[in-house]
Amino acid sequence: MTDHDTHEGAIWEKYGPPPAYEDEPAPGESTRRLVLTRARDIEPEPVIWAWEPELGEGRIPAGALTLAAGREGTGKSSFGIWLAAQLSRGTLPGTFYGHPRAVFYAAVEDSWSRTLVPRLMAAGADLDYVYRVEAEDILRGETMISLPMDVDLIEKAIAEYGAAALIVDPLMSTLGGKTDAHRTQDVRQALEPLVRMAERTKALTLGIAHFNKAAGSDASQLISGSGAFKDLARAILAFARDPEGEQQVMTQTKNSLGRLLDLPSLGYRIEGTDVQTPKGVANVGRLEWTGIAERSVEDTLSATTDREDASERDEAVEWLRDYLADNGGEASAGDVIKAAEKDGIAKRTLQRARAKAGVTSEKSGFGKGWVWVLSVTDSNEGDTKVPKVPGPRVLAPSAPSLSPSADQTRGVTEAGVDCAVCRFPLDPVHASAGETTHPGCDAPV
Repeated sequence: MTDHDTHEGAIWEKYGPPPAYEDEPAPGESTRRLVLTRARDIEPEPVIWAWEPELGEGRIPAGALTLAAGREGTGKSSFGIWLAAQLSRGTLPGTFYGHPRAVFYAAVEDSWSRTLVPRLMAAGADLDYVYRVEAEDILRGETMISLPMDVDLIEKAIAEYGAAALIVDPLMSTLGGKTDAHRTQDVRQALEPLVRMAERTKALTLGIAHFNKAAGSDASQLISGSGAFKDLARAILAFARDPEGEQQVMTQTKNSLGRLLDLPSLGYRIEGTDVQTPKGVANVGRLEWTGIAERSVEDTLSATTDREDASERDEAVEWLRDYLADNGGEASAGDVIKAAEKDGIAKRTLQRARAKAGVTSEKSGFGKGWVWVLSVTDSNEGDTKVPKVPGPRVLAPSAPSLSPSADQTRGVTEAGVDCAVCRFPLDPVHASAGETTHPGCDAPV
């Protein structure tokens, strides 16, 4: 008998055992009761990442609600399509890598035949694994799913089809008719059952959300509706258009289960793509990642063109070029930022100056941090800027991770080729090229 059992027995002796509840409560009796569970009876478990571009850089957790938020036309819906395509082929770096899985997609604002299916085709999705999700009412026929009313139906379907994800675009449109999206209590009552369902099924649950028209640079605070949307989400990905560049930017603004402050922002473009359909050619947008973004969503939202800021940035450009040149052309990102702050240059100003200075951000090696590398002018190419070191290592989120977790490697090792150094699987591109080690691993002696 443990000390806890002795303590529990003493409580029962003094106050009596907990009351027994009948199946049917007596008239006027409350139907609610407390349920107490000892912490030691709850088995701890690690976070399972549905999207983990690199080891230790998890962005979207499985079994939790994630929001993809941004203003109109920033590509957040295209991101949902990209995500569905990756999951349907088993190519998303994370726990589902190597295992094509069903994806449930609930969309309100776009036509499936003219927009969503062509977009899925352009993204390379396996259409056999992507399902349109609707509800059916005996009186009203097919209709959009309603939360929390249809959560039980969705959970049963996820279990039946082994679905890896539920994507809802936009999330606010699925709230029940009597739910006020601007009232915290209403939103919580609608979404908390969805959050608990995600935990039970371990399915990636992504909701597309819009920014309101308010000004500000805090992306999470700009999400339309009650603050309960951002509070219930365990991860938030913000999307914005960079006014100083051709690309758009995605920044992780919330990551309750993993890293946040040092996760780099990612750049992307929405490319027009022709898709052949039985009735002719459809031109749709396709999301393409461009690598590490020089600026964050916060930067783009707070961008200003006044002369004072421009002057500060120009000074930071010259300082950054001189500093890196004095250090052999590259230095760790942390060292650069610390040195700049000592000279009175703010981190935000330095980050804005990085692209103009011709400085790229690169991974320094397997399991190491980021370095800033100065580009130089090649005498054979005139004014063309080329990297100082051979080929910048560009992060490609659409490719399998080169340093996967144990969950990522499950089911892949037998079919693929393992790195001769770190023993993690090579991605299909390197394996098909006959390589035996990752680019960041040293060849075995």
